[in-house]
Amino acid sequence: MTNNCAYYDLRSGARSADLALLFPGWEPGNERVVIVSPHDDDAALGAGYLALAARENGGEVWVTICCDGRAGYSHPGEKDTIVEVRRRETIEAHRRLGIPPERIVRFDFPDYSLFGYLGWLLPGGGEGTFGKSMRTFRKIQPTRLLVPNGYREHFDHTAAHLLAAFDGPQIGDPTLADWGRAAYPRTTMVYSVWADFSPEDALIEGASARLRANRALVAPPEMEERIAASLRAWCSQGQIIEGLIAQRRGRVFEGGLVELYQAFDPRPILDYSPYHARLREIDKR
Repeated sequence: MTNNCAYYDLRSGARSADLALLFPGWEPGNERVVIVSPHDDDAALGAGYLALAARENGGEVWVTICCDGRAGYSHPGEKDTIVEVRRRETIEAHRRLGIPPERIVRFDFPDYSLFGYLGWLLPGGGEGTFGKSMRTFRKIQPTRLLVPNGYREHFDHTAAHLLAAFDGPQIGDPTLADWGRAAYPRTTMVYSVWADFSPEDALIEGASARLRANRALVAPPEMEERIAASLRAWCSQGQIIEGLIAQRRGRVFEGGLVELYQAFDPRPILDYSPYHARLREIDKR
């Protein structure tokens, strides 16, 4: 392992210097981590440490950007140029994280509108998100999938969460055979850009609802310096993400910085055994 990160399973209480605690069965040289980013800066803001750790541990990191950035202007005069400006900034920002342009995929759906494009064929004609994401995922063949938080963040984030959580497992299904087929991602995790996670996992696991994340990474300060350098590349977004950058001060912990995630199962299979037990209890009365 080539970095000084510490990895935590917050449910079991395990701590390790091995990335495999977050990504079980990690195989350096044979890993492709795909971060689904609602907007171009969200992956760096929410999963930047894990992206760096994956690269430093022999994995490829890909970023798929759902929205085109057309709403990200702070002055009226930027309106007609903001999409192209953000394209250039995005390439430079990710270059600073070691992610080359060929591993950045843009879906280019309009900002504040992603919900309206979810699915394959749109009622008014045209193709929605499903075709782009499925073809992309099956081509990349992700071994690990990072999904944006869908709980009380920007509603493009919620739409991107639904997109990734549904489409991710679909890449391994024997459907749409002409689009190819890949193995199911071995790990799916949710990352937060700014909002707390859903309490669902904590409630199901009997944990405190104040500890909604179930995985964590504590990164050395030099990782945060690289993220800061990446974020500075989005010059056009300075005012927009100023508050999110200030919020990062809350990550400081014992000389390091914390990034939180939820490992989750995007396809939970219904377990009948608890119901069998309950039915037997009732039948014995």
